[in-house]
Amino acid sequence: MCDLVARTGRHQQRYEDGRRLVAGCIPFRYRANNDETSDDEHKKLVEVLMINSQSGPGLLFPKGGWENDETVEEAAAREAIEEAGVRGDIVHLLGFYDFKSKTHQDACCPEGMCRAAVFALHVKEELASWPEQSTRQRTWLTVPEAASQCRYQWMQEALLTGFSDWHGKWSRGGGGTNCDPA
Repeated sequence: MCDLVARTGRHQQRYEDGRRLVAGCIPFRYRANNDETSDDEHKKLVEVLMINSQSGPGLLFPKGGWENDETVEEAAAREAIEEAGVRGDIVHLLGFYDFKSKTHQDACCPEGMCRAAVFALHVKEELASWPEQSTRQRTWLTVPEAASQCRYQWMQEALLTGFSDWHGKWSRGGGGTNCDPA
């Protein structure tokens, strides 16, 4: 039984310029690279965590509404706990991504337009139980595997341009983060 409870409802939801504001993250971790051809013994393989969609095929990154009583970083971290059952450190804003929601149209946003702030979240803990555990399965994937299984184009873009570009710069020493792959 999970002691955490997922937030529900729209009474605290943020909107801006006719768009629902959303916060999400690309949870990631490192594991040893067992590639024997690699001559860099310090190189770690990065994996990202995706969750199943509740409404169809394909995989997603955790995301949800950014509410009035929290920062965008707090909202992204909360969604990671609620939907994927992971805790970690928000280490970098990857970008803002606009998309149209087919399921979240309301009086404040009748066309369902959303703007998502997406962060890199370095996973420190996988929870044994979490609020959406009964409807979500989590899957660790390499970046190419994740890109091929993304349900939405905007999430694939966040992974391939936002996350991969940031991680590539960071791994060469220029990413500006406190994240250590060791």
